[in-house]
Parts: sequence; C-alpha cells; structure tokens
Amino acid sequence: MALNNTYDARLVQQETAVGAGVQILLLALLGTAIGMGPAGWLTGLAFAIATWAVLSRALHRSRLRSFGAANRVTLGRATLVGGVTALVADSFESSPPVSLLVGLTAVALILDGVDGKVARRTGTSTALGARFDMEVDAFLILVLSVYDAMQLGPWVLLIGGMRYAFVAAARVLPWLNAPLPPSTARKTVAALQGICLLVAGADLLPYVANLGVVLSALALLVWSFGRDVLWLWRTSRVQGAPAEETLEATVEALEAPAEEAWEAAPAAEEVWEAAPAAEEVWEAAPATEEAWEAVPAA
Repeated sequence: MALNNTYDARLVQQETAVGAGVQILLLALLGTAIGMGPAGWLTGLAFAIATWAVLSRALHRSRLRSFGAANRVTLGRATLVGGVTALVADSFESSPPVSLLVGLTAVALILDGVDGKVARRTGTSTALGARFDMEVDAFLILVLSVYDAMQLGPWVLLIGGMRYAFVAAARVLPWLNAPLPPSTARKTVAALQGICLLVAGADLLPYVANLGVVLSALALLVWSFGRDVLWLWRTSRVQGAPAEETLEATVEALEAPAEEAWEAAPAAEEVWEAAPAAEEVWEAAPATEEAWEAVPAA
C-alpha cells in the first residue's frame, strides 16, 4: 500500500509539473508573437514557479490520489491567467495587442463555469479544488484591476485588492473565517467583476462608459463584501457570547423556579392552620360508638 500511495503522489505531482511546462510554452509563444520584454518574461516565469510550488504543497497536504478532470480545467485557466499576467506586466514597457489580452482573459472567464460543472458531474468536488478555483479567479481580477487602473486611476485596485484585504483582516479577526452560507448573489457579483473589468480593458466604449462600468462593479463588490461581513459579525455575536453571561443566564434560569416555590411556601401555613378542624372530626367519633351500640337493637 505504501508503494501505491507513493506512486499516486508522484503522479499527481507530475500534473503540476506539466502545468508549469505548458505555462512556459505559452510564454514562449507570446514572446515570439509580440516580442515580449523582460518584465513580461520575469513576471510570467514567477507566476509559473509560484503556481507550481503552492499547488504541489497543497496537493501533498491533501493527499489526493488523483488530480481530477476539474482541477485540470482550473490548471488550464491558471495557465491562461499567467499569460494575461505577463501581458499586463509587459504593458508597463510597451503596448501589447489588446485583442490578445482580451482573448486570453475571455477564455479564462468562460472556463470559470466549466471546472465546477465537471467536478459535480464526476463527483470529484474537493475543498482543494474549490480553493484552487477561487484563488485563480481572485488573481485574475487583481491583474485586470492593475491593467484598468492605468487608464481609469488607482482606485480600480480596490476591486482586485478587496478579497486579499478580507483575508488579511481574517488573520486579526478570527470570526471572519467562519463559513458563509451559499449565495447566488455573491457568485453573480464575483462573476461580474471579471466581465466588467474586461469590458473596460478592451477599450471599446467611451471613457465615461468604461468609468461607469467599473464603478458599478466596485459598488456591487462593496455591497457583497459588506453584507457578508455583517452576517459574520452578527453570527459571531450570537455564537460567541461570553461564558460569564452564559453562566449568569443559566443560574437565573435555575433560581427563578426555586424563588417561585419558596414564595409559594407560606401557603402551607394555611394547611397547618386548617389542621385543628381535625379535632372536630375526632370529637365526633363517639357518635360512631352510639351507632355501634345500636347494632344489636337492629
């Protein structure tokens, strides 16, 4: 069994190595097609190495026996995101083709809905797969925010940085780590972020229209995060009541019936005071003797 586990682990690790190789191949194709500069190359290679290292470590911890079809789709999306990252980094030195940037981003966004469906249909949904998908989405939004910020202003970075700010805050405020209930609104808002940033980045609309699209995306994201934070805070207030308050409430609940019973105790005096009435019953007892003596007369 140990040999089989080792073999399976190596097989899963090979999947991540193949993903890193495909990422480097994509960078080579982009470099040949557009003459990508050092910034694009270094950023793309750093993304490939970081993705391989983090994913390999996560797979080792989760001990998955199979990488799974859904994770392969997500790994393909990560490869496309790496290409987008390299193009955005290269845009600081030159102007890469917008059509190429839009094309890679559009395919990555479309595939976002595929990996989840594949996981559900094949019964291979895992916590690692869900986290992998979420991290790829978050990083793509961050990269698109950087690209749009060059045209619309640094405030656009709030869209890409909000999720990472939430994760950082959760390290200080543990109640933010509580699981959230499923929400269609949350998923819809998250999906709209990539679409809105892509529309603005394509630069097909006037400046005012692009500004309105990104502002709307930011407003929806603030509403979604605000609603979730409020729910988590209220839940923590209910579930995390101090132990002293809980103890006091328990003691009060136990003391209340006792006090009522003690207050009702004086009613027993009335019963005791009514006890002399029994003497009358006892004094009436001789009457029964007369009735007994009257029996022979019968």
